[in-house]
Amino acid sequence: MVTGENTQVVPIENVCVADEQKILCVVRDMVDVNCAGIKHTLNLPASTPVARLISDLAEKFSYLAETISVHYEKQVGTEIEEMPLEHFLNRTVSDVCVVGVRRHDFTINEREGITARKVEASQPQQCVATCATEAESEVAGSSEVVASSSGYYSGGASGTSSGDVYTFSTYSDSSYSYSAALMKSDTGYVGLVNQAMTCYLNSLLQTLYMTPEFRNALYRWEFDGAHEESEKNIPYQLQKLFLQLQTSQKRAAETTDLTKSFGWDSSEVWQQHDVQELCRVMFDALELKWRNTNQANLINQLYQGKMKDYVKCLECTNESARVDSYLDIPLVIRPFGATTAYGSVEEALNAFVQPETLDGSNQYFCEKCNKKCDAHKGLKFLSFPYLLTLQLKRFDFDYTTMHRIKLNDRMTFQEVLNLNHMVENPEKDEEDLIPAATGGKVSDGPLEDSSDEARTCGVFTGIDVGAESELGSVQTPSDNQQNLSSEAAANTKNAKESECTGPYVYELFSIMIHSGSAAGGHYYAYIKSFVDGQWYSFNDQHVSKIGYDEITKIYGGASVSRGYYSATYSSSTNAYMLMYRQIDKQRNADFVQPDNFPDHIRQQLQHLKDKDEAEQRQKELDKSTCKIKTFCYHPVLKKKQEQRLEVHKDKTLAEATEMVYHLFELRSALPLDCCRLVKYDEYQDTLERSFEGEEDVPIGQLLGGVKQTYNFDLLLETKRPDQQFHEYKPGGVTVKVFVVDMDLEVIQEPISVRAYSPQTVAEFKDIVSEVLDVPVTNMRCVLERFHNDLRYLWMPHKTLKAEGFFKSNKVYIEYSGLEDPSADHFVNSRFYNLLDRHQNTIRIHVSLPSVAEVTEFIKISLRHSHLMERAVNCGTATKSLENLTGDGVTPKYTGGHDPLDIDEGISDRGSDSEVDFRVKSLTLKQSKSDPSIYHNSCPVDEQYMQPQRSLAPGQTRTLSLTEPGSEARACSPILVQNIETGPITRLSPTVSEGRTSSPVNGQSNSSQDTSTSAEFSLNTNFSSVAEFDCGREAVEHSNSDSEQVEPPSPGERTISDIDFKKESGEDVCSATENWDAETLDVTPSDETPDVMVINEDNVRRYFFVVSQEEDMLSRQRHLTVRVDKRITLGAFKKELEPYVETTVDNFKVYRVYSNNQEFESIRLSETMSFFEDGKLNIKLGRALKPGEYRVKVYQLQINESEPSKFLIDTIFAKGMSVLESKKLIIPEIKEQCSIDLPLDRCRLRKKTWKNPGTVYTDSQVYEDDLPIFANWEVFLQILDGPELMVSTSQLSIFVRRWKPSAYEFGPFEEIILCQQTLEELKEKLSEVSGIDLENVEYAKGRGTFPCDISLLEVHTDLDWNPYVTTLNSWPLYICDDGNVLYYRDKTEKLMKLSDERRKELQNKENARLSRGCGKSTYSPRKEKALKIYTDDPPVKQSQDLD
Repeated sequence: MVTGENTQVVPIENVCVADEQKILCVVRDMVDVNCAGIKHTLNLPASTPVARLISDLAEKFSYLAETISVHYEKQVGTEIEEMPLEHFLNRTVSDVCVVGVRRHDFTINEREGITARKVEASQPQQCVATCATEAESEVAGSSEVVASSSGYYSGGASGTSSGDVYTFSTYSDSSYSYSAALMKSDTGYVGLVNQAMTCYLNSLLQTLYMTPEFRNALYRWEFDGAHEESEKNIPYQLQKLFLQLQTSQKRAAETTDLTKSFGWDSSEVWQQHDVQELCRVMFDALELKWRNTNQANLINQLYQGKMKDYVKCLECTNESARVDSYLDIPLVIRPFGATTAYGSVEEALNAFVQPETLDGSNQYFCEKCNKKCDAHKGLKFLSFPYLLTLQLKRFDFDYTTMHRIKLNDRMTFQEVLNLNHMVENPEKDEEDLIPAATGGKVSDGPLEDSSDEARTCGVFTGIDVGAESELGSVQTPSDNQQNLSSEAAANTKNAKESECTGPYVYELFSIMIHSGSAAGGHYYAYIKSFVDGQWYSFNDQHVSKIGYDEITKIYGGASVSRGYYSATYSSSTNAYMLMYRQIDKQRNADFVQPDNFPDHIRQQLQHLKDKDEAEQRQKELDKSTCKIKTFCYHPVLKKKQEQRLEVHKDKTLAEATEMVYHLFELRSALPLDCCRLVKYDEYQDTLERSFEGEEDVPIGQLLGGVKQTYNFDLLLETKRPDQQFHEYKPGGVTVKVFVVDMDLEVIQEPISVRAYSPQTVAEFKDIVSEVLDVPVTNMRCVLERFHNDLRYLWMPHKTLKAEGFFKSNKVYIEYSGLEDPSADHFVNSRFYNLLDRHQNTIRIHVSLPSVAEVTEFIKISLRHSHLMERAVNCGTATKSLENLTGDGVTPKYTGGHDPLDIDEGISDRGSDSEVDFRVKSLTLKQSKSDPSIYHNSCPVDEQYMQPQRSLAPGQTRTLSLTEPGSEARACSPILVQNIETGPITRLSPTVSEGRTSSPVNGQSNSSQDTSTSAEFSLNTNFSSVAEFDCGREAVEHSNSDSEQVEPPSPGERTISDIDFKKESGEDVCSATENWDAETLDVTPSDETPDVMVINEDNVRRYFFVVSQEEDMLSRQRHLTVRVDKRITLGAFKKELEPYVETTVDNFKVYRVYSNNQEFESIRLSETMSFFEDGKLNIKLGRALKPGEYRVKVYQLQINESEPSKFLIDTIFAKGMSVLESKKLIIPEIKEQCSIDLPLDRCRLRKKTWKNPGTVYTDSQVYEDDLPIFANWEVFLQILDGPELMVSTSQLSIFVRRWKPSAYEFGPFEEIILCQQTLEELKEKLSEVSGIDLENVEYAKGRGTFPCDISLLEVHTDLDWNPYVTTLNSWPLYICDDGNVLYYRDKTEKLMKLSDERRKELQNKENARLSRGCGKSTYSPRKEKALKIYTDDPPVKQSQDLD
């Protein structure tokens, strides 16, 4: 097509190659084994000659055409037949390919008897095929996306005509290359990459780019700031993007630089916004940046129009008006409440200016008439902008469902739009502008256009196909309409233009489309080129031609009417924003061509070209560069380092080795000839092979070519000058050798050593001796096959394969000669102990409270302990607390600890389920710390309590219960079953100060036991090894309380925590214990003589403080400790005592997870196995002792709006009576809440959410009479008089009087029923109210306490005076304390309410009841507003007035 000066389109009869049928070809190069898996995609015209295809493929893949054979893989049934294309040189591609197949596979192979030869291109290829993945191939073949084809046409491109084929070429000559199909779209336009959800941005940018006046003005603006400021300058980045769209040869351009100039981060591109909102925000940002430049008024000049907002008196015709400016016109699709939609844009425009009549109570006060008069209020257009933007308001809000909806109703639009009749003519009487057909009223539906000129000039037969059909039914265009040629469309358009008079005649050039629903969707644009009049689809990176029939599909509408909001909830595709350009031959501009670019644009274009060329050169270089990870164990730093080696494939191995040598900066450490590169597997940490004699071989050949990733790595191996490198053949084993320093007790970093499975242990020692330069005489080697599986290599003639060596191994060696190397003494050696500690040591970061916080807490804890002691000692309970032994010791309450409760602990899960007792397995795969050492409450000597403690060799510590200052404990007898004999053995507690715990004859139902007393004396002799889990093992919010214990298998070391051995009359707790030296009982395993079974007696686990710091502001302390992960939590807490500076009873351990959530760790017998590199927070709080429970106390306020008020957190103990607990909490409440409570006027009762339940009597005992659980909650009720509930057979009921004559409630009162009969209930109600017995009526309240109900509903909604025989019959169903009853006098008449009084009462009741209801905290996720961030202050816009 040729574009004339008058912008009319002159059609040419030739057919473009781009319109020809395309064949999708997928090509693989089978000659190059490194590229066989890479598929290259071409979209070729069907008329492409086979000979041309072969030559183009040879050029693309750099082969000599006569040395390769291109095969077509033809599908024949289930088999594939390969057809060599050299037999069909005179055919076209369509003749060879199978008809009906969407994609066709081709392969490049060597010709028979000829070796394929590559050639170096003499000139850079002007068009390079793009590699595509399978996914891209699928997209490329889809009907909606034209991937690539013959050539492309753009303004100024040269065209050639040959016969019936009309082609366009971007080459310097007129020849056409099918390789160009893989680059730019055949349309000649460049798409935009969708960053995530930026399709709305891409649609607007392409529209602005295709607007000549905007693009040209943007090019005329010159950025004069610093280079650093250009990244944040929006016009500069937009200018650069437009240059890329106009000159780039890529398929799509990136918008990341532009969005960065918006101030957006990565999260912004994941927010979808409205394209009209973006248009306004971006125009505002451009105006800010263009201040004080020639483009300062560009947006207003192009997009701004004027309208008048007026009110006109219908009596005197006086008009009050205000002039406003606008950038776009929002058009309503369907008026609010209407059942039909506007059928076209012109109908919506007429409705936009239709005046509203102000009459009745809404009359307008006319200053001229000096009274209220009927008036017209509306809008009038004074002028339309050069570029007219119409927004179709398809998004609405459905007040029925309270959701946003999208209106998909059909709305047609014209290509040529005449708006002259809508502009106010100042020479004409304004009254004549109001259409007479409306009669001064607002229409509820579509408006008929009364303008003959509009009907004549607004019709567009080329696009508006079926516009006159009924609403909701889309007529299919006829074949003649579908096949309208460009000439017919242009002639129709020109004819309509000639019929229209006036300046405001517009031509449609952009349609921004939304596909989806109100919840989300996708934007793309249909844009007409002003160069050739062709419509194109700009869908992100895909640009393709479209016909007129595609435009008719985006009018919207549904085939079946669904009433109000028809097609509302369906996802649909329709036009959302339209852009028109005024037809003005004087103002209509053409796009500026590169030859006419301003100088600053040329410089910027050159900069972009240089950047593209540099990227292309880098890509070419990358194709010849091997990139592989390289490692080196630095001989000086003694640590493994990693670098990425990038080396040209033609570099030799020696040159690559030198590069790695400098890469790791080894010049000062050792000479280059002491280094070599070997093949290495980082994942398995194995040495694969060495490259002896291949120093001159290219590195690309050794690595198998240039690849994106390699399944192996390289290692720069080093040696001493006097050492020789060994050849590494495939099939060897790699051993990481760790040297153990026995004097410093340090294990050094490993050294990799290569060996072979057939070698013996002695030969392996020789290799290690040579590599490490250490003596082999006293060398001891230990193989770690698995974790905690140490195998002593003491048989010199045994092969490595027989010893269990794998491909990758760990071996520990020491050569000091300080210990007996025999196998019998290995497990008792220091060497073994160091390895055992090394394997099980973990690092933990601990946060401690400040010293001031600890001191304050101890004072509060002591006060609570004294209160508990005084409360219990003054009571008459059968179980009591221990006596305090000193002012500095917190009392320990054992309270008749059940001997069978030793495996019951705290459950912070708040479950009310009862806990079953479990006896643990006596043998563990991993040993546990001795509970007799750590879990008891006996303080150790002062030396142990210091952070830095050590003993001289042979020195021992003695623990005695009779030491001064030691705290005596009473503990319960514990049942232990002998493994071998099976009978039950009872361990009796040591008596302390004459107090013993009472014997327990059964298993407790529920307990909370986290620490245990461990002062045992034996009644019978036994030789079995027992392990006790002291405290129920409560996992941190786990679903199971069971501990997974595996029996030892042959070859595993089995270590027990404690070996109770007692001679007659000897007390275990008073025995002498050596805490530093481990006493090990070693016996060989019967099944595996090499493995010893170790029984540890009183094993103390490793604990070492690495660092200790204190925060200068918060004074919080931080520890980094290395600890044996087999240590129990109880033992770990004991080790922390001297650092926390209080006993284990006064602090709790919280584990911190990666999301900074923390949970209390309360299973004291749990090991620290899962705490590696973990973080712990130590918080102050009295740890619960056996039989203790945390309790929250709330005050019950029955006549308050909020009946439940929190008071205190406290601790109750099993065996404590209700009276004792009241004595305990009364002083605490007085101290913390300033409430003075008399003992005889307070009551404890059950709390179930907000409901008060069973009343607890003073004589009831927790656990025996009252079940008590974790995180318990109780109500404290303050009585008006002495307690009347003295027996559990009594029943407490809350009653409230309803007074119908006054429409009011009385206060809550409580009645106590002793016989629990209906007669007694009525008597009590009559007694408290004075109502005659026969006139008492009652009804049960509904819901939770206080069972509120509206005054307007209580008289009729409740079930008054139900027919029941007993209290526990339905609908009363009163069988527990705390029920609510309403009662009334049946003789009392209901007061009659006036409407005003009823309404007033209704409002008061609604307010009262709403206060008592919990407010929902849910709020839907708010949409993030679209914003472009600029550093400039906003522009103050002056308002234009008449």
